[in-house]
Amino acid sequence: MTNCSAAKPNFRKALEAEQPLILFGAYDALSARLIERAGCAACFISGFSVVGSRFGVPDIGLRAFGDIAAAVRDILQATNLPALVDIDDGYGDVKNAVHTVQSYERMGASALIIEDQTWPKRCGHMAGKSVVPKADMEAKVRAVVGERTNPDTFIIARTDSRAALGLDEALRRAECYLRAGADGLFIEAPESVEEMTVIGRRFDVPLLANPLEGGRSPILTPKEYGELGFGIIGYGITLVLRAATAIQTAIEDTRSGRFGTPQNAMGLEQFKDIVGFADWARIEDKYRPR
Repeated sequence: MTNCSAAKPNFRKALEAEQPLILFGAYDALSARLIERAGCAACFISGFSVVGSRFGVPDIGLRAFGDIAAAVRDILQATNLPALVDIDDGYGDVKNAVHTVQSYERMGASALIIEDQTWPKRCGHMAGKSVVPKADMEAKVRAVVGERTNPDTFIIARTDSRAALGLDEALRRAECYLRAGADGLFIEAPESVEEMTVIGRRFDVPLLANPLEGGRSPILTPKEYGELGFGIIGYGITLVLRAATAIQTAIEDTRSGRFGTPQNAMGLEQFKDIVGFADWARIEDKYRPR
């Protein structure tokens, strides 16, 4: 049984202990439990996976804080892993961004990503992105860093300006956000290994790489990302894509009458173990009226 009242490990300590730190995207409570059982040191709660799995809509700003916060709460309650949470642009101005950060801190998040896209935002590898003025994002970074309730909360500043304004502007913005107090940086959607090399050489802080199936950036091995200078690798959509494929295959297979894939699926007892059935059965047996 996950002890949700226990203090979660610190994201900074996980980052110190594992280089590069590999983060799989937890899109619901079950996936979070599976990530933890696999021995991962931390997890990533990405907006793309959450809104796609929970609401069945694309990541184009159709859902904001009130909806996504409920999903984040459910995920954080299911695991003791430190979690990096995607908070989009903070859902408003500086006060909204601070409110979002503090709310997620109270839920148990120990790391957060805030970005400089205009609202409504969209997935970082989609066309049609635009960014806010640099000063607006700098103000948000200063605000969330200055007003976080826990000094150990790790703040990553993300810029989507590579696609909209070019790599040079993305580098300049990242430098400004770092001066504003960000603990780490995420330059979204570099388009070549050469661009990633430039980014890795430019900054001596934790950098996030985002291997995205079908995205604009080259997909490398964790070792290769680490050699380029990226200390955090977020596989934000990998699990939800695999899960969607498995569901689709199971439906097609069962409707055909073949029912030929159970050998590739876990059994009932294994699933009961994952969701903690034995612990709840123990409690039920111990305290039921005799």
